[in-house]
Amino acid sequence: MAFGYDVVPGISSVSALAARHRTGLNRVARPVQITTGRRLTDEGFPAGVDDVVVMLDARQAFQRYADHTDVEIYWGAYIGTPDEILVSGPLPEAAPRIERLRAEARARKGWIMDTYLLRRRTDG
Repeated sequence: MAFGYDVVPGISSVSALAARHRTGLNRVARPVQITTGRRLTDEGFPAGVDDVVVMLDARQAFQRYADHTDVEIYWGAYIGTPDEILVSGPLPEAAPRIERLRAEARARKGWIMDTYLLRRRTDG
């Protein structure tokens, strides 16, 4: 039996997330940090970093910042597959939608693989 398949491996899914949202991972001359949901929860935004990619986040650590009007999110689940789901926007507006879509997708498929970019707006 032969069949075709595509692979969107680990860190490449971060690049795919940015591409699907038509944005860069960082801003000019600014760092980006890739971390886990647990570290974001425990440590917050890293010092000097305003663009944080979060992977392996079973507990939706972005909710910690859901009332921060200066944070935007670029979220994606099943990136690069026919079931891809994308949401972006100011975190206070996007967080409830992401929470709902994530729960629905997980219930439907039995699992979820998602990642997101949190971008803190800065002056300048």
